[in-house]
Amino acid sequence: MARWSPLALVVGLLAAVGLYGSTAASAAAPLTVAQAASQQNGASATVRGYVVGQPTATTTVIRSGFPNDYALALADSPAETGTSRMVYVQIPSAFRTSWGLRSTPSLLGRQIDVTGSLTAYFAHAGLTSATAFAFAGTTTPPTTTTTTTTATTTTAPPPVGDYYAAAAGKTGPALKTALHGIIRNQTKLSYDQVWEALKLTDQDPANAANVILLYSGRSQSKSLNGGDPDDWNREHVWAKSHGDFGTATGPGTDVHHLRPEDVSVNADRGNKDFDNGGTARSEAPGNYGDADSWEPRNAVKGDVARMLFYMAVRYEGTDGFANLELNNSVSNGTAPYHGKLPVLLQWHQQDPPDAFEKRRNQVIYDSFQRNRNPFIDHPEWVAAIWS
Repeated sequence: MARWSPLALVVGLLAAVGLYGSTAASAAAPLTVAQAASQQNGASATVRGYVVGQPTATTTVIRSGFPNDYALALADSPAETGTSRMVYVQIPSAFRTSWGLRSTPSLLGRQIDVTGSLTAYFAHAGLTSATAFAFAGTTTPPTTTTTTTTATTTTAPPPVGDYYAAAAGKTGPALKTALHGIIRNQTKLSYDQVWEALKLTDQDPANAANVILLYSGRSQSKSLNGGDPDDWNREHVWAKSHGDFGTATGPGTDVHHLRPEDVSVNADRGNKDFDNGGTARSEAPGNYGDADSWEPRNAVKGDVARMLFYMAVRYEGTDGFANLELNNSVSNGTAPYHGKLPVLLQWHQQDPPDAFEKRRNQVIYDSFQRNRNPFIDHPEWVAAIWS
């Protein structure tokens, strides 16, 4: 009769009840695309699927003529054409050469594993802030990238590697100074170039021929821009009279605070500071205004706040323009100040960065100014500077 050692007996008993197995068996399997689409809760996960094209809008995925390397679509079948059965993957800059379809079109039809956040992209089931890409069944991605995480990080690492390295560990005035030094290095646009930039930065995720107007929320044809009634024009969220910079190249053409808006709504807002209250604006549902202030609709309150935070850090009086600052006033007139800071801090908390705002920040960085709004990438830095 064979003799069993005590260890062998224990292992045998555990195996019999399913409590002992190999490391490979105990590792979590990647989610299918269907599972990922049903679990859009912001959690980190690895998703396995076939590359079926590049998303360019909520319901549009193309399979050729890829315009860039920013995104790809995954499905559980390589022949899938229904966008409702896909997950859209945002591709951070570190991975684009190897995993973007413009650079590597041979990926089409390949099965891959992507690790990222189960978060909507293009207003569609998505996977964002990816940290790893690999062909299915492999463990080491062919692209090498460095990702740093800490227990106190509350947002994903910025998609531009060490872009914010000079700000690491800083707070208060030191953080503001460091961020200014980072974001002041930008490509400057002419005021005419702003028209074309806004057609891409504010493109309607559901209709690539349209832009979304900031205050009114209306989706409008990109071609209906100008100065006629019901056209859209270029709204300076930091009112250009607050510092008297006009449309000069610099703050007057900085796309981080320029947004498309209906001509008459733009005029209605004028150069007012931002605050809660007022009367409803008929052409911009959800917006309110009075003689000295403007309250935007809830969906963009945080967007407005973060644009003003950006301007107050970017323009510090060091490059021929006024030193722009935030204060607690709604009667700033032509002074280089904008308010109302406590309300803007409230709006920032109330309306955190969404997929539209994050995409906009990325497009400005990639295609136009080569600088970023740090308060979209790191919302926690607002309190670190203005608390």
